[in-house]
Amino acid sequence: MLFKALTKVRPMCGLHCSPNSMFNKYIHNSSTNSEQKKRIRSTVYYLSSLGVLTVGLSYAAVPLYKMFCQAFSYGGTLNHNIEDSKVETMKPNRNREIKVHFTADTSSSMQWSFKPLQNEIRVAPGETALAFYTAKNPLDKPITGISTYNVVPFEAGQYFNKIQCFCFEEQQLNPNEEVDMPVFFFIDPEYTTDPKMENIDDITLSYTFFEAKQGMDLSNIFKH
Repeated sequence: MLFKALTKVRPMCGLHCSPNSMFNKYIHNSSTNSEQKKRIRSTVYYLSSLGVLTVGLSYAAVPLYKMFCQAFSYGGTLNHNIEDSKVETMKPNRNREIKVHFTADTSSSMQWSFKPLQNEIRVAPGETALAFYTAKNPLDKPITGISTYNVVPFEAGQYFNKIQCFCFEEQQLNPNEEVDMPVFFFIDPEYTTDPKMENIDDITLSYTFFEAKQGMDLSNIFKH
């Protein structure tokens, strides 16, 4: 957080100031300076508290983001409430083909190399598909990461069902370790009956990896 420098401007008295006026100005300036110091202290306390709050929120960003998205279907969050019977009995709609694009990103503090193994997959609504992302830790120390995701366009998120993936769970990679991470998914057959999806044949699935801070154990709290 950047703080603007606080500077005091000392009132200047001209050559023709009388002793009384100078004394009055001194008393006035002393009172003003005291009030300014109080305001400055209050400002510093406020900014310090705001800084602590900002740091705390940054640690809570991943779980808060997940809870918010799942509660309000915001940001194209995927649907986790999948019944096994639906997956087993659904039939692909071969009259419609959706192109799913895959993208990957990392936060500025995350040193991993992270990318999708395929740029796109063509899939019919009601058809299961398997995609992979790969992550590598190039450092000489273990690094633990945790990922978030979303779907674009946002309206497609309610139809994009993830059966298995690596999101919102801590992933630790040892020095120079490289792993492939699967994403097993399908697009709900009801996609084809929604008028809003009529002209949407391209969907993008995006993942972003963050470095999991020490002591931030979310694996037992946010399970799929």
